[in-house]
Amino acid sequence: MAQNKTTENENSVTNFLNAIDDETKRNDAFSLVSLFEELSSFKAKMWGTAIIGFGTYHYKYESGREGDAPIVGFSPRKDAFALYLSSEFPDRELLLSQFGKHKTGKACIYVKKLSDVNSDILKKMIENSLIDTGERRC
Repeated sequence: MAQNKTTENENSVTNFLNAIDDETKRNDAFSLVSLFEELSSFKAKMWGTAIIGFGTYHYKYESGREGDAPIVGFSPRKDAFALYLSSEFPDRELLLSQFGKHKTGKACIYVKKLSDVNSDILKKMIENSLIDTGERRC
């Protein structure tokens, strides 16, 4: 079975974020680190080359594939922030309807900048994701 490419490592979160050219995106990224650390009580860690994760859990699929992943996290991608939250957190659709300007993928929520979204709703989504992921740990 193939090894997971995205694993926790000792690369510097601060150095990674300081390399972001766009000042607004860089400031938003540091704000997200503070928010995720505050809500999760986990220190930010790099996962792979571009994901900032908080906490870790072990997963195992029915297929037999297993590995470790951050409980919650984000990635400051070129076009938008990818927020890595549980895809099944409580009140997901209701909270997303109140969240502000965003897009969703299969498991990610994308936002261009923090000023586009409701910060109280973001906090609630992170909290609910932490609860959901905690309840489903292997």
